[in-house]
Amino acid sequence: MSTAFDARRRPSLWSYLSFNSKPRRRSSSLPKHETPSPDSKENTPPKGSWGRAGNLEGYKEASMTGGQRARLLKTAGFITLVVLLLYLFTSRDGAGVRDMVQGAQKPSSTSTTDKKIAGPLGTTKCSKSSSRDKPLIQYALMIDAGSTGSRIHVYKFSNCGSTPELESEEFKMTEKKEGGSGLSSYGDDAEGAAKSLDMLLEVAMKTVPDKLKGCSPIAVKATAGLRKLDQKKEGASKKILDAVRNRLETKFPFPVVSAVNGGVEVMDGKDEGVYAWITTNYLLGKIGGPDKSPTAAVFDLGGGSTQIVFEPTFKSPSGGMPETLHEGEHKYVFKTGGTTYELYQHSHLGYGLMAARESIHKSVVQALHDASPTDKSWASSPISNPCIAPGMSREVNVTLDSGDFYTTTMAGPKDAASAQCRGLAEKILLKDKQCDLAPCSFGGIHQPSLEKTFAREDVYIFSYFFDRTKPLGMPESFTVAELRDLTAKVCEGEKGWASFGAVEGALEELKGRPEYCLDLNFMVGLLHTGYDMGLNREVKIAKKIKGNELGWCLGASLPLLSQESGWKCKVTESH
Repeated sequence: MSTAFDARRRPSLWSYLSFNSKPRRRSSSLPKHETPSPDSKENTPPKGSWGRAGNLEGYKEASMTGGQRARLLKTAGFITLVVLLLYLFTSRDGAGVRDMVQGAQKPSSTSTTDKKIAGPLGTTKCSKSSSRDKPLIQYALMIDAGSTGSRIHVYKFSNCGSTPELESEEFKMTEKKEGGSGLSSYGDDAEGAAKSLDMLLEVAMKTVPDKLKGCSPIAVKATAGLRKLDQKKEGASKKILDAVRNRLETKFPFPVVSAVNGGVEVMDGKDEGVYAWITTNYLLGKIGGPDKSPTAAVFDLGGGSTQIVFEPTFKSPSGGMPETLHEGEHKYVFKTGGTTYELYQHSHLGYGLMAARESIHKSVVQALHDASPTDKSWASSPISNPCIAPGMSREVNVTLDSGDFYTTTMAGPKDAASAQCRGLAEKILLKDKQCDLAPCSFGGIHQPSLEKTFAREDVYIFSYFFDRTKPLGMPESFTVAELRDLTAKVCEGEKGWASFGAVEGALEELKGRPEYCLDLNFMVGLLHTGYDMGLNREVKIAKKIKGNELGWCLGASLPLLSQESGWKCKVTESH
């Protein structure tokens, strides 16, 4: 499957006008020098000195003729004209013309024109669109219907160059509630799921100008939550999505992207990862330009699934290494700015953080169930779980493959057991599963070796990776080994948390999450064991780049701006 949108970087080329004219012959008359008489010798000034005006009887004052005066005026006029033309043609956006007509504005004051450019219908970057087929300003709305909650992103773009440039972003998330606030949490209540998005649309109604609402497309893309809902009850996700589309089309003025173009859908996992890759590299300025530069990899850890996308290189095929990326579902060809990128991507369903919690708790309960299948008295007492920090506990619901359901309390052991917890995390990765196309990451899934095909390039990890590390004071860049060390410290429990006292809010964060030890151990296991990243490999955490949210939403919104989508706003503004 391939996706393409033209994203050429705006060329920063300046044209300068040269003013050439033939030099005219110029002449000037010097004052005549009269020879003084011998009688006036005493009044003659010393050689090389003009003396005072009153004593210049030996020199006759020069007088300018009419021709000389005319030539001087013409020369001055020509120079003035050249300076004026240079000012007008080198002033950006015609500012020189406005200043000449309106008078220069004081720096401290804001003109009416400036207010207009900076408003919702304008931009400070240019005064008109780079193309007659595109409006100066476009808005695109994207709703991320995730497993734990829904979020809206309202993007404002300017078309000053061939590539749409992101001007601003408004963001809002549904309120948290027990069991999650995503569309899948509503189960059979399709109308309730659709209405849950109303609070998000309020942001769009306030942000998008009235004259652009009718041509600002909106799309809703659900992720792992609804994918898993269909596994429990076939057709449940379709009813919810149909209700969402109907409400958007009947209650709000924004055009909903057609079903053919994936307007309201359960997004394919491969698209989720690739769109996140596009977002990251677009904001980093690594794609869309005339020259190809090394791109960054993205590892996105959501609630129900995790995605990996990177551009492998096969510079020195040897030792069984292929010359190119194998064909298959994992290969994604992406074109932009005249450049083609062959990406490796995979979405591991069931390996998001919330799904991993369920699997690890299930693994603990399954072991006790297998050891005592008839006597279930163990379920009524707290169960020692190495992934819960000492002194903490958490009530969980577990459904085994046999259908047996348990509500039990997971309690931390007396002493920290971080290594044992990581063992449980690695167990659910199914590292030993048969690999049909080597090399594989985990679960029998083919993946080119990061060490051999992506050894030096940047790796960005975000979503839950960011949410669990940044509040504990981790820097923007750290190694997998440093993440492992952080994990061991967290798993010690409150007696080992003294070092977090210097990080604002860190202790409150730790005390409020009994499963912090589990979360971090799963992340270490996923990166080091699952993806085969070396302990010394550096990763970067980020929630935003240049003030804009990371994730797949921006990357998925860019194609909505193309002419093919049909969202053409005819808005004329005078600047």
